[in-house]
Amino acid sequence: MTLSSFAQLQPIKSGVFHWNDFEVKSNGDRQGRAILEGISTHFDYLEMHATTQAVGAKASTAHANEDIEELIIVKEGVMKVTIDGESSILGANGVISLMPLQMHSMQNAGDSPLTYYVIRYRSKKQMNVERGIASGGSLMINADSLAYRPTSVGGVRSYFDRSTAMCERLEMHVTTLDRKVPSHDPHSHVETEIILMISGETAQLIDGKEYTAKAGDFYFMESESNHGIRNTSDEPTTYFAFKWK
Repeated sequence: MTLSSFAQLQPIKSGVFHWNDFEVKSNGDRQGRAILEGISTHFDYLEMHATTQAVGAKASTAHANEDIEELIIVKEGVMKVTIDGESSILGANGVISLMPLQMHSMQNAGDSPLTYYVIRYRSKKQMNVERGIASGGSLMINADSLAYRPTSVGGVRSYFDRSTAMCERLEMHVTTLDRKVPSHDPHSHVETEIILMISGETAQLIDGKEYTAKAGDFYFMESESNHGIRNTSDEPTTYFAFKWK
């Protein structure tokens, strides 16, 4: 995509995106869902889609992004991911933080369909590959490798909090609310944030308007928006929260 086409993209507005609203397009042993594409406070390009690979599907064509960083999240199934010749197996809620300029491919390594989200982005500021390398480079993280830290309302698994080639700060965790409670009081911050639902049901207040979401849906909160999430069910709810600047 060229710079001129980037310039035509519109700002992504705060709100909720529902999994069942995404059009499914099939192509052989794959299905794709286009989710969003636009710009945000910190990015001059931000795109998100979901891919489903059938059992036995060929690996995605190995490629490297010249000036795009990616965050990849396994929704369901088992993924074999290969980055610059190094492979790992990731299960549900596994996460890849992928640097630019690295050859990578993904393949269904399980006996059920593999579905994963891909978030692609480019910073408005100059890419800093050296900063990303110094912060650990690309990461491949399985959820079950992370400690679960109990809280007064449930618990948290922390994935990372670091700088990357494109972000001065990229922080990611999974929160569980074990009953009908808010996670915290409404607040705002300079980072843009996505909350991606894993299970349960929630309501999110964003700048005075309330939205609801369940598994597969996500909330998008632009920089400095006032927001607060709560569990709306007596059953536990679990969700990813990741933010950047």
